[in-house]
Order: sequence, then C-alpha cells, then structure tokens
Amino acid sequence: MIEINATIIAQILNFLILVVILRAVAYKPVVNMLKAREDKIAESLDKADADRVAAEAALRQNKETLAAAQTRAQEIIDKAEKMAREEHDASIQETKREIEQMKKNAQEEIQRERARAVEQLKGEVVALSMAAAGKIITKNIDASDNEAIIGEFIAKLDKEKIGDLPC
Repeated sequence: MIEINATIIAQILNFLILVVILRAVAYKPVVNMLKAREDKIAESLDKADADRVAAEAALRQNKETLAAAQTRAQEIIDKAEKMAREEHDASIQETKREIEQMKKNAQEEIQRERARAVEQLKGEVVALSMAAAGKIITKNIDASDNEAIIGEFIAKLDKEKIGDLPC
C-alpha cells in the first residue's frame, strides 16, 4: 500500500499553499484582466452597433434632405418656366396691343388726311365752279344769289361722291 510519510504531506501542503498564492497573486489579476478585456470588447461592439444605427439614421436623413432639395429644385425650375411663359405671353400681348394701337393711329391719320384732302378738293371744286359759273353766266348776279348757287353745289357734293371718295 501507499505509505504516507511526512514528505508527501509536505508536498501536498506546499502544493495547496502554491495554489492559494497563485490564486491570490496570479489568477485573480489574470481573471480581472480578461474580464476587463471582455467588457472593453463588449463596449466596443455596443459602440459599433450604436455608430451603425447612427450612420443609418444619418444616411436616411441625408436621403430625405436630398429628396426634399430635389423637390424644391424642381419646384423652382417649374416656377421659373411658368414665369418665363407668362412673361413671354405678356410680351406677346403687349406687342399685339401696340400693333393694334399703331393700326388705330394709322386709321385715324388716314381719316384725317382723307378729310383734309376732301376739304381741299371741295375748295378747288368751288374755285373751279366759280370760274366756270362766271364764264357761263354772263349776266350780273348779286352776291346773295352767288352764295345760294355755291351752297347748293356744295350740298350736292356732300350727298354724292367726289370721284370715288365718299364725302
């Protein structure tokens, strides 16, 4: 059988003392160091997850901002195109109005010139009529008869056309 003597007991006792000393001196600091490292890794993973979530939120926010900016830019473009069309249409309307005014002014000027030409023609016709009447009528007519003949002639000219111009 196995003999138990003092050296085996001393070796067992030395081994147990060594285990207690190593547990107190080496094991606890190593375990604490491993626990600290595990905590640091877990913290880094949590921070990485939080950063990923924050990055996804920022990306989503950036996409929303970009979409809003594109929408706003399209609205500005549409508004500018609408304003350009309105200004173009207004310019066309203004040009048409000016053309109509020019036509109206030209018609009025033509009417004035025509009236002036008719009056001038009447004066010339009266002068020629007087000259012709003076040659035809050889007898002496007083001034009132002369005025009556001229008035009748002018009235007749007003009712009819002088050439192809209506009076």
